Order: sequence, then C-alpha cells, then structure tokens
Amino acid sequence: MAKKVFLETHNLKNRAGGLGTFNYELIKGFSQLDFPDLELILNLQDPATLQAEFGNKFQYHQYNSLSRHKLFRNRGKYDLWHSVNQNTKVEPAKVSKYVLTVHDVNFVEEVSSDMNHKTNKLFLEKLQRAHAITYISEFAKKQTHQYFNVPNVPEYVIHNGNPISTLRDISAFKAPVPTDKPFLYAIGDFLERKNFLSLVQMMPLLPDYNLILSGSNDKPYGIKIRDFIAQHNLQDQVFLTGKVDDTAKQFYMANCTAFVFPSIREGFGLPPIEAMAFGKPVFLSNKTSLPEIGGEHAYYWNQFEPEYMKTELEKGLQHFHANQSEMEAHMKKRAASFDWKTAAAHYLDVYREILK
Repeated sequence: MAKKVFLETHNLKNRAGGLGTFNYELIKGFSQLDFPDLELILNLQDPATLQAEFGNKFQYHQYNSLSRHKLFRNRGKYDLWHSVNQNTKVEPAKVSKYVLTVHDVNFVEEVSSDMNHKTNKLFLEKLQRAHAITYISEFAKKQTHQYFNVPNVPEYVIHNGNPISTLRDISAFKAPVPTDKPFLYAIGDFLERKNFLSLVQMMPLLPDYNLILSGSNDKPYGIKIRDFIAQHNLQDQVFLTGKVDDTAKQFYMANCTAFVFPSIREGFGLPPIEAMAFGKPVFLSNKTSLPEIGGEHAYYWNQFEPEYMKTELEKGLQHFHANQSEMEAHMKKRAASFDWKTAAAHYLDVYREILK
C-alpha cells in the first residue's frame, strides 16, 4: 500500500519569487518521476490549476488560511509531512514523520537574534519535530547550525534545479526599455539584502553600459533606488522594468552583456543559474551561498565600492571575451548541473529513507 506524503506547497502565489519557484519546480520535477510506493498530496490554494497541468499524478488538498491556527490544523492521516518552507505557519495536527526544508535563516540577522522572538520560536518548533532536515545549499546548513541547536536527525543538502526548463520564443518580444546599447541585467525582489543599489552607484563609472533591473520595486528599498536614480540623473542609463514574465526574463538574459547579482544574503540564488544557462558571464558577491552556486568560473565582488566593482567587472568581461567559447561552455555546463528532476528524485529518496 502506498505511503501518504503531504506536501505543504501552498506558497505558489508569487511564481517569480524564490519560494514560489521552489514549490512549483519541485512539483514539476516530481511529475516527471514514477513513485508507485508513494502517494503525494499537494496543499494548494487553487488545486484546479495544477490538476489541469498534472492530472492524477498527485492528490490535491484545498488550502485554507484557517489551517495556520492550531485549532484548525489539518487532521488528515498522513505517513509523512514535508514542510517545504521553513517559515510556513501551516502545520499538521498529528503526523508520523516530519521532513523540514530549510532555505535560509536570514531572519535571525534581519528580524531578530532573540531566540524568544516569534519567528525564531516557530522555526525552533519545526526543528524539534523534524525526523529529517533538508537544506537547499551547504551554506543554508552551515547557517542553521550557526544559530540553532539542530537535533540529531538525518540531514541532507539537495541543490535546487534551473528554473529555465523551457526556452521561450523571444523573437517577437518588444522590450519596454532600451536594449540597443550593451546592458547589464539583474532580477529579484528589491530588498536590502539584494544590494541592487551598489549596481546603480557603479553605473556613472560605466558610461558605455546601461543597467536593467527587474522585480517588484514598490517596497522601501525600491523607492530608495528610484530616488537615487532621479537625484543623480541616471534615468537614461538605469531602467526598472518591474515584475517580468518568463519571456521577458529570458529575453533580457539572452541579450545582456553580463548578469550582475551582488546579493549579500542568499540561501541559494536561482537567477545566476538561469543566466549561466544562456552562457552569460555572471558577476556575484562572494557572500553566503553564491560561490557555492556560481562555481569557479563565475566572477566575484568581495566589496561594493563603486570604483572597485567597476574595475572587477571590466577585468572579468575582458577575461570572458578573450576566452568566450570556453567560458560559455563552462557556464552552460554549470547551469546544467542543477536539475529539478534530479532534485525531486533526491527528495523521494529522503521520504523513503525516513519511512523505512
């Protein structure tokens, strides 16, 4: 009889964000595999949409916001519960086995280091009930052990895959911002940790390039960047597209001179992998998980002073173009090493191991 595995995957609303991507791509990875010994149940706000895509490959459970409260927790009988996001408040009333996936514990540094803070207490409760813990990077594992007393349970590092599994037809795409001049590209939510302002501050030193930034920019950090652009008259060199769909994202990645991502806190970092899939040079900060993801052929900034960043960018581009065929091959090979089907297979192995 197949074992029932409940996947707490309701966080699919922002498909362009890291957690939304993780939820969807993991499900998609599972859909490409056979698991007759397991019955996977997806917890979703809109089950009909994914059921139309994946059919009877999965069972579907309707997410209810009330289930975040203890009194209304899911009381279904499952052999294993997988919490795919360490910060979700949706928990089982009772379950035989519990697997927790940790993306990062940046909240300790950004919200509060007080272990009595509600965010830390919620995470501690999850750690304490876990029968196994998976991490999306070696850095996420190291960071968790740095701040928390991790229980003596099996731990696994399972890298995410490359979200670009299907190439879009970008031939008819009309960019709403200028792309006739060589441009640098970055994408992500406009948060302090993404450090996009350092890119904008570098641009006056690079008059031969434009910078295009994609992502939700209506939060305080986005407003700060827009104000800087206006105050320094960079409107003709730095362009904010807002959120973009997959076609637009692939267009910018395929046509940029380089992908730039100076994030200072990153549990994994999906966008650099997407850019590498197009054979592009990627310039990353040397902080947190990014060296683990970028590998030996990416270029790294170890500080964010504009003149230094500009010099390192120019040196990196010169090296890349002097060895272009070889470097493009390195980038594409690196991107191909991150695969969602492979990641999903590893998660199934974890389920089976814990269910023994």
